[in-house]
Amino acid sequence: MTPSVRYTVFPASPEAHVFGVSCVVDDPDPGGQQFSMPAWIPGSYLLREFARHVVRIRARSGRHEVPISKLNKNTWVAEPCAGSLTIEYEVYAFDLSVRGAYLDTTRGFFNGTCVFLRVHGAEQVPHLVDIQPPAGARYRNWRIATAMTRNGARPGGFGRYNAGNYDELIDHPVEMGEFSVASFRAAGVPHEVIISGRHSADMKRLARDLKQLCEKQIAFWGEAPMKRYVFLTLAVGEGYGGLEHRASTSLICSRDDLPQDGTAVPDERYRTFLGLCSHEYFHTWNVKRIKPEAFTPYDLDHENHTRLLWAFEGITSYYDDLMLVRAGLISRDAYLEGLGKTITQVQRGSGRLKQSVAESSFDAWTKFYRQDENAPNAVVSYYTKGSLIALCLDLLIRQKTGGRSSLDHVMRVLWKRYGRSGIGVPEDGVEQVAEQVSGVRLGRFFESAVHGVGDLPLSRLFKHVGIEMNWRQAESMADRGGKPASAGATPAARRADLGIRTQAEPGGVRISHVFDGGSAQRAGLSAGDVIVAIDDLRVNEKNLEKLLSLRKAEQNLRVHAFRRDELIQFEVEARAAPRDTCFLSATDDKAFARHRRAWLGTA
Repeated sequence: MTPSVRYTVFPASPEAHVFGVSCVVDDPDPGGQQFSMPAWIPGSYLLREFARHVVRIRARSGRHEVPISKLNKNTWVAEPCAGSLTIEYEVYAFDLSVRGAYLDTTRGFFNGTCVFLRVHGAEQVPHLVDIQPPAGARYRNWRIATAMTRNGARPGGFGRYNAGNYDELIDHPVEMGEFSVASFRAAGVPHEVIISGRHSADMKRLARDLKQLCEKQIAFWGEAPMKRYVFLTLAVGEGYGGLEHRASTSLICSRDDLPQDGTAVPDERYRTFLGLCSHEYFHTWNVKRIKPEAFTPYDLDHENHTRLLWAFEGITSYYDDLMLVRAGLISRDAYLEGLGKTITQVQRGSGRLKQSVAESSFDAWTKFYRQDENAPNAVVSYYTKGSLIALCLDLLIRQKTGGRSSLDHVMRVLWKRYGRSGIGVPEDGVEQVAEQVSGVRLGRFFESAVHGVGDLPLSRLFKHVGIEMNWRQAESMADRGGKPASAGATPAARRADLGIRTQAEPGGVRISHVFDGGSAQRAGLSAGDVIVAIDDLRVNEKNLEKLLSLRKAEQNLRVHAFRRDELIQFEVEARAAPRDTCFLSATDDKAFARHRRAWLGTA
């Protein structure tokens, strides 16, 4: 009989947010069996120290107690015993994010990294799981959603599941409770959309749209690497996030982002949700199977550094909305609007001039996932700038090869060479494959775009596909770009700009970020200061923009703000907003339009 590791997960106390877990090892280490809880979850590059949620832990062999002690922050050792060893422990689960575990009287959710101890030396044996329902009549309608392989459990039912090894075990999150379900097949592969939380989504519309999207992506790659796929979605009042897994994704969204009955064309909010689904689904290939050499295998106890996150997250971020337009789910103009917003977001952060995306990737563990009030001035996002690098790379290859090659071809070769084989991509692997596939010398481009801090040649590359890149000043702090200036707006050139971001605060507005070189920074205002008055007029979240719109650029403003409990007066020389707000427009030139249609995949 093949040795195995067997787990039981039980919602022991939903009202106290506690899962009970047991782990049975058939053939424990005779020198003392070690166990550890992962310190991080693949796809989210921060040490989250899941062991801190273990409330209590004990070990036994049959009826006999086995002494167990802790070796370090996330590792325990049980003393030698005769026969099988059982570890029993409790896990506190009250993290509503897609990265953790959650349990209350309305739903349960967990990632395997939060509840399954890793049995040292037994990572490659079969892992079996018995997921049990909570006790009590109030839970009689609860069911389960997961992409984990059933081993006796009925579809959607509690019971036994299995995984081939520990890595597979922790890559199948589990949702439990009462939820909505919609099913569809994409290229013959069964898919499910699960929505927990209160909502009024048009599930048929959602299934229809996701079917189009998934089929487009499967056709892009040429094959589906999973036998079944599940979109696990939690709808809340306001929220956004996703985490990829090998045959599923965990999503959190605002319930207003979901499609409603009668919605003819996806509005901006629904486009946001579709883009999130597209992003996580693309990861099924790019990062779950095509992955950096540094991730093969994952070291779940320590940081796994790589300079390639710009490719795995950035390229995925490039393709997420591009797949929506290619699938016919959004229009060309809607896509260009979103692209203009991304360009605006990157342009507004001076961190892009100080940190390369390769450095941002490497420092994700200590900088990108631990951003503070100075982040816009010090950090560049390997997601957003990475997506623009992918855009430039795609357009450059298309231009240099006369449309015979593209980033699409590069990605498919990466899939065949690395994704199918499970071999990790070397640190220079993406650059090498791009040159080999396209036949174009790209060393100078990668050195500048990936390893340098200069601005990207977007305007020049856009011209080849008939796109004009336009810049204007922001109309307000809430202006994210993507569109021309609105009619009737206060002329931006006359609007006073302080160079700050703010958030609501009782009695004023709190400065959350101060931008390099802006009026506020030059005057000495700092993040955390609470502005209470401008020119002796009280400030609040609703009237700040109006007060600034009535002041002209180059005008001196008298700003009163609290720093801690001290009221300080600042003399601020307001300046006009910089021209850092982008919107794109398509030209009518037929030759360029042909290249644009080939790029966007539109008729």
